[in-house]
Amino acid sequence: MPKRVSAGRNRNESLLTRSVTSVFTFVRFAEFEILFVLFFLIAFIVFKDLTARPEYNQILVKKPGGPDWWPY
Repeated sequence: MPKRVSAGRNRNESLLTRSVTSVFTFVRFAEFEILFVLFFLIAFIVFKDLTARPEYNQILVKKPGGPDWWPY
């Protein structure tokens, strides 16, 4: 009867191969969480960049044209 060896846990594989396999397994397992964090990180960086520019910052403070309804 042949020995059964689980994938990625063969002792004949090098340490590098086993570590790369475990990293890929983790990424496959936590794919949604990684993408969720990356989405919010990118959105934060874009929003921070837009609000740091003086010409775009006025959009958040003053209402463009018309009567001034917003107190600031």
